[in-house]
Amino acid sequence: MGADRLLVLCLALAAAAAAAGQRPSAVSVGGLFTYESTIGRAARLAIELAVDDVNADTTVLAGTNLNLITQDTNCSGFLGTIEALELMEKNVVAVIGPQSSGIGHVISHVVNELHVPLLSFAATDPTLSASEYPYFLRSTISDYFQMHAVASIVDYYQWKEVTAIFVDDDYGRGGVSVLGDVLATKRARISYKAPIPPNANTDVITDVLFRANMMESRVFVVHVNPDTGMNIFSIANKLRMMASGYVWIVTDWLAAVLDSSSSRDFNDMSYIQGIIVLRQHIPDSDAKTKFISKWNSVARNRSIDSALNSYGFYAYDSVWIVARAIDQLLDSGHQINFSADPRLHDSNGSTLHLSTLKIFDGGEQLLQQLLLTNITGLTGQVRFDSDRNLVQPAYDVLNVGGSGSRLIGYWSNYSGLSVASPEILYQKPQNTSTSAQRLYSVMWPGETVTQPRGWVFPNNGKPLRVGVPNKPSFKELVSGGTGPDNVSGYSIDIFNAAIKLLPYPVPCQFIAIGDGINNPSYDDIINKISTNSLDAAVGDFAIVRNRTKIAEFTQPYIEAGLVIVAPARRATSSAWAFLKPFTVEMWCVTGALFIFVGVVVWILEHRTNEEFRGSPRQQVLTIFWFSFSTMFFAHRQNTVSALGRFVLIIWLFVVLIINSSYTASLTSILTVQQLATGITGLDNLVASALPIGYQAGKFVRNYLIDELNIPESRLVPLSTVQEYADALNRGPKNGGVAAIVDEMPCVEIFLSSHCNFRIVGQEFTKEGWGFAFQRDSPLAADLSTAILQLSESGQLQRIHDEWFTDPSCGTEDSGLGAVQLSLGSFWGLFLVCALICTLALIVFFVRVCWQYSRYSSSGADGEPAAVTTAIVAEIQPAKPRPTRLGSFKELIQFVDRKEEEVRREMKRRSSEKDNGAGGSSRGRSVPSA
Repeated sequence: MGADRLLVLCLALAAAAAAAGQRPSAVSVGGLFTYESTIGRAARLAIELAVDDVNADTTVLAGTNLNLITQDTNCSGFLGTIEALELMEKNVVAVIGPQSSGIGHVISHVVNELHVPLLSFAATDPTLSASEYPYFLRSTISDYFQMHAVASIVDYYQWKEVTAIFVDDDYGRGGVSVLGDVLATKRARISYKAPIPPNANTDVITDVLFRANMMESRVFVVHVNPDTGMNIFSIANKLRMMASGYVWIVTDWLAAVLDSSSSRDFNDMSYIQGIIVLRQHIPDSDAKTKFISKWNSVARNRSIDSALNSYGFYAYDSVWIVARAIDQLLDSGHQINFSADPRLHDSNGSTLHLSTLKIFDGGEQLLQQLLLTNITGLTGQVRFDSDRNLVQPAYDVLNVGGSGSRLIGYWSNYSGLSVASPEILYQKPQNTSTSAQRLYSVMWPGETVTQPRGWVFPNNGKPLRVGVPNKPSFKELVSGGTGPDNVSGYSIDIFNAAIKLLPYPVPCQFIAIGDGINNPSYDDIINKISTNSLDAAVGDFAIVRNRTKIAEFTQPYIEAGLVIVAPARRATSSAWAFLKPFTVEMWCVTGALFIFVGVVVWILEHRTNEEFRGSPRQQVLTIFWFSFSTMFFAHRQNTVSALGRFVLIIWLFVVLIINSSYTASLTSILTVQQLATGITGLDNLVASALPIGYQAGKFVRNYLIDELNIPESRLVPLSTVQEYADALNRGPKNGGVAAIVDEMPCVEIFLSSHCNFRIVGQEFTKEGWGFAFQRDSPLAADLSTAILQLSESGQLQRIHDEWFTDPSCGTEDSGLGAVQLSLGSFWGLFLVCALICTLALIVFFVRVCWQYSRYSSSGADGEPAAVTTAIVAEIQPAKPRPTRLGSFKELIQFVDRKEEEVRREMKRRSSEKDNGAGGSSRGRSVPSA
């Protein structure tokens, strides 16, 4: 009763002050939380200390006392709502709380009408949005950011599936909803949701955890209330879910429980070893240290057996936020007034007293002052962004071990995961790249430092549903059979061998797709995986772009590029087959070059080599004999000049190339098969208008249409090996096809029994076959590793050899369509030979002209010697004087002379010149005697 009288007195004084236009002596603020709860115990004392500090601070609310009125919500949505309505009856200007997100949803509708701002320090449900609840303001970090932190941890360790264990209320559902959305952006997902009803008993929690443990994911995200959450780990420990291989990521409720425990030796610590826990990051400061000391001191005096947690800091700051906002409101001249809502009146006989609920006239202005808050509190900078969330949200990432926890890193929306504190990173450029994400090492459940794989094959009694194409042919690759136990083939053996290498059992149920008469659509089988009708698909499934968008493939277990198969026939021989290796042009040029080289060698050897002299008829025969005998390296004439030998060496090399090419081409023409349709490769197949066959149901059809732009009218679907052979044998003119485009393994099987067809050209794609699974299935990665092990051990090749027998006819296409050798293949060689011959001739004629010039000069200089000879004619008989060579005919005659004769003549002339000069000198000396 005394408290009620005091309250009435304060209200009366406030009304009187308002009437006088002065600051009221007291302003009432409400507090709404559960007294006896992990969060409530810390928050209650923190709020009381904050009110005392505000009232003791003369710079805030000077002359006005801040009056706190609290209500206990008793962890009940219903009672909490009633308590909130009772609080509204006491004309509070703002409410610090509620603690519960569920009560926040209900009471927000009330304060929207009464214009009383709610400032919650613990309601983290992200669905409490400003657009729906304009008078709701959150002074702590929203679970929107906490779920981003959880998703970052999941992505950091590259887990793709998680199981969400959450309390089934607004708080739990809202957080898990955001988690699912964020994981989707990181190509991960919540594979199983395990809701726990509020206040669930042990049996219910046991059932929920048992069903969660039956799923494949071993990464559990726990988002529940702190007062009942520890039961989950106690039961999980009994179910052996805290052993090696499990991952537990827990939201900030567990950090509040651990921080609130005054002693760390309780049994529950043994249940939570190795888990990862998030806690709101509160930077260290002197104010924080002093507050902790003050809180602990008061708690000891009041015999409070719990400790302070992070929610206590946010509760303390909430009081200061409200106090400063009220101070700004009063400074602006606004008064604290309440008015009745005409829509609220007491019905006849009603005892609810709805008329006592008043509208706060200054509620809108106070809300605006709250949104303009910009202070530094115990939790750091306190400021709201445009979405009414606190700026710079951050979390500590903890790893529980021993009797406490260890800090392994931080998360902030500014830089993601890091080992540096957010305050340091705020001073640097933002970097959220994958390479920048980092955490310290973790001790996982089971006391292991090895990162858990994060999943196992589900232990729910359901085998892996594996789709297998049931085709009428190519059963060496995969045969669907008539039942799940009758599947066989190369692909099935590879799959079974890889499954056996996995470190966990994977029961499989093979499901045949198709009627065994017509080929099923492979794309439809892959689509069944994306629609959850199948878990996997095994067979000759090519890994192509459009399929990887809807399914996860393993590493290829065989290369399966596309090739072209065309009919071939044996080439018919003829009496003139020996002329086929060269074209007519090649024969003509080769013959001309033989004669040209013979003439060149004759010119170079004629003056020095007796074997290249004689009558004109004999010399012409020598030219032809020498030229063509070099073809067999049987020429009998020897070359003596340096230029002749040089030309002969080059020519013999050319002859060697021509002989080798002719021999190889003739052998090919007489022995290989020729293509019946003229298709020699991909380019002329695409350019032609001939029909093309393909295996029905495979991706080849779409590839030919979409990638090679071949009209669909040219494509002929075929299903069996016999249909392949019949279509190729009939040919385009008889309703068949000119060629078939298919994957190499299928072609190898076809050609192993049909030798009258050949592969044309080269493999023009590089696809491979793999096993398909649902998107982000961890089985795909594990089976890829198993396939690598099969390859390294040689077992992959052994399985291949068992199913792919050696064909009775080769598949090499090197001899197909042997063609004549044309001048284009030899023109470079011929050009070099011709240039060398021409160069040798130039050198030869330059040398001849030089000799001819010397020879002519020696003849002119011999004229004076004739006069001297006449004086002494009586002594010696006269000799005939050589005629000067001054015409072209004389030059030709000079060239035709043997070089040895020319040298002797030049030597003789030089001697006569010397003798003539001596005689002339003696004749002039006789008269003087």
